[in-house]
Amino acid sequence: MTSPARRHLLRQSAIEAAQQDTSLLRHATGYELLLQKLNADQKALKKAYSAEKKAELKRKMLPEYAPWVAGVLAEGKGAQDAILMTIMIWRIDAGDYTGALEIARYALHYKLAMPFGKRPAGYALAEEIADMSTRAHAAGEPVSLDVLMTTMELTDSEDMPDQVRAKLHKITGYLYRDAEKLPLALQHLKRAFQLNSNCGVKKDIERLESAIKKAANS
Repeated sequence: MTSPARRHLLRQSAIEAAQQDTSLLRHATGYELLLQKLNADQKALKKAYSAEKKAELKRKMLPEYAPWVAGVLAEGKGAQDAILMTIMIWRIDAGDYTGALEIARYALHYKLAMPFGKRPAGYALAEEIADMSTRAHAAGEPVSLDVLMTTMELTDSEDMPDQVRAKLHKITGYLYRDAEKLPLALQHLKRAFQLNSNCGVKKDIERLESAIKKAANS
């Protein structure tokens, strides 16, 4: 558990680093120290094979980074930050979508890059949230429509494969269908099909069109 003194130190270090308004943070001592911790935590995560175990570990690790994130979001001027961008993805993996979107607003505004992989931040955000939401829905777990709509809004102008954007529209369509908002469900599923005709919604569209027509004639 992070002590109040350490939380204050991390937050102040984050503010000082974030205010540099530069893409290089390697000279920021607080940043360097926390980056070392992040590297150690990433090595610990690699020892776990289970995705569920990794998510559990991330939930335990995330509070240690909260003061840093809070400091950057409060005072940041867009300096590239590997810690912040890694925590954005970790929050998604841990189920903290609201926290991830909080970082995403800042990251996309300043066009921050992901510190790993080839996906731009908007692409990574959309795909990770769409995939996690789809898996949760398939398992009968609650999924937030607000989170999906916010993700679509934030990434509307971001470049990503059509198949990824189709995933977002597909799961959003299913949630609207579950809520019996059939016209909205149809709208999103049609958009998903338009983006990726192989995304598996053709029959769902036909059933929705039939249900809407039947309701109109009743």
